[in-house]
Formats: sequence, C-alpha cells, structure tokens
Amino acid sequence: MPITNQRVAERKFLRPLYADTYFPDHVLDKGRAILIRLCERIEAEQPRDLTGLYALTHAATEEFNRLEAEFEAAGSEIETVAREEIAEDFWFVASSYGFTDADAEELIAPRDW
Repeated sequence: MPITNQRVAERKFLRPLYADTYFPDHVLDKGRAILIRLCERIEAEQPRDLTGLYALTHAATEEFNRLEAEFEAAGSEIETVAREEIAEDFWFVASSYGFTDADAEELIAPRDW
C-alpha cells in the first residue's frame, strides 16, 4: 500500500544513521521498513485518538526491540545516536498524521534500547 501522506512519503527515515558506517545498512533497511509499515498501518487503520496511535507505535517499537540482536550481530547497537534518531522519526510520523499532542516517550514506551 503506497503512503498517501506526501510529507511522510518524502521522508528519508533514519537518514543520518546511513551516513555513519557504525550502523550497517542492511539492518537500517529493516528499521526503515518498520517505520514505513507503521505509516501504512496508520493510514489503513486511521486511529482516532492517542490510545489507538500508541497501540500502533508500541507494536513498531517492539519490532525495533527485536532488531537490536541484528545490530549486535553486525557489530553495532542501538545506542544514543540511533535511539535519538529512531525516536525523532516516531515523533515525525505522529505529528505528520496530526497527533501533535502525542507524548514522545509514550510513542516508544516499550523500547529496550
């Protein structure tokens, strides 16, 4: 399903991390796919409130939790720079879909990273 929100469709998720060789592209590609799927789910399910949005962002956060092992296997990890970039992209997604009152920490509350 193509993303219809033009602002989101043009976003290069995790872009700064791709510029750093510490983060392997093949794992970042999986992280970017998680964020794209999150956007697709938001467009398909159209959550009406923050509770609905948080259910979707928490599921995506759990996917990032599982991705940590792949970062480690590639000699990397979701460390401070990556955590901040991932959190920024979650906030970008929420605000792009009109949830400007979303709590940035709650968006990624179940994170292990």
